[in-house]
Amino acid sequence: MIDFNKQSLEHLKKLCRIHLSKEEEEEILQSLKMILAYVDQLNEIDTEGALPCSFVLKGMSKNPLREDLPKDLMPREQFLANAPDQIAGMIRVPPVLKVL
Repeated sequence: MIDFNKQSLEHLKKLCRIHLSKEEEEEILQSLKMILAYVDQLNEIDTEGALPCSFVLKGMSKNPLREDLPKDLMPREQFLANAPDQIAGMIRVPPVLKVL
């Protein structure tokens, strides 16, 4: 098991650039120790023959997604009728960049 101590926490705080009170340090130190102990426990499981899985819930999906099929486009006039502002047949949006 990896030994996570106060020195490791100090190094982690420096990398993350965070400041913690003494109470927060103790709480985080205990939480990280529990997480590492759980990961260490998972390392004991024999995974020799287990196939890699890229999508865990794929076989459990109750509502499979429909195929994405192209359909007829909405007429431009109907589409632009919902736009708050338009110019030359396109939706006008506020500028996001300022030109110097």
